[in-house]
Amino acid sequence: MPKHLLSDRAVSLRARLDRARLYLCTGARERQGDLPEFLDAVLGNGVDIVQLRQKGMEARREIEYLSVFREACDRHGALLAVNDRADVACAARPDVLHLGQNDLPVSVARRIVGEDMLIGRSTHSEEEASAAAVEPEVDYFAAGPVWPTPTKPGRAAPGPKLLDYVTSHRVSRPWFAIGGIDLTNLDQVLDRGARRVVVVRALTEASDPGAAAAELARRLREVQP
Repeated sequence: MPKHLLSDRAVSLRARLDRARLYLCTGARERQGDLPEFLDAVLGNGVDIVQLRQKGMEARREIEYLSVFREACDRHGALLAVNDRADVACAARPDVLHLGQNDLPVSVARRIVGEDMLIGRSTHSEEEASAAAVEPEVDYFAAGPVWPTPTKPGRAAPGPKLLDYVTSHRVSRPWFAIGGIDLTNLDQVLDRGARRVVVVRALTEASDPGAAAAELARRLREVQP
């Protein structure tokens, strides 16, 4: 949809996406039993977008957990993302629906969730990144995995060269590097031109998630756009 026809909410969400640098994917922390505390720690220390990603969860249970995420995001001014499922996004009304390559076509998902929601896209090759950079209805994309990660077992990592490719094409649409990124290798990602990252274990397995989030956010914001 042309920008001049977007609602105030849609315009606001896209402006917030433009400012976002640190994106977290996390499960519901059922084993730890500390979901509200964990979310407050990371969102209060620089996470801009948080996605509930827990494969195999039934829709009703996911919507229940998303209400906890929603309250935390509202407290801290962060964006909430749903993974894969347009039906859950339609029910829970997050800020973002993130789609993989094997999920619903973006045009179909857009018809389900409407214009007042951001749609993101996973990409794992130069061809997929090129398509996502210009695909109508896509608001941002993630490029990776930069390094192999147990959250995507069996998926080959295209590696840092995919970041080189996206950077060299001067993509105007927001994009995030993803896959095995943490404080020990963040500089390698930044050196390749990425300015936004998606993390998982860097925060979900950190001994002090709040401190780790604060350091990641600080280093991302120190780099020139």
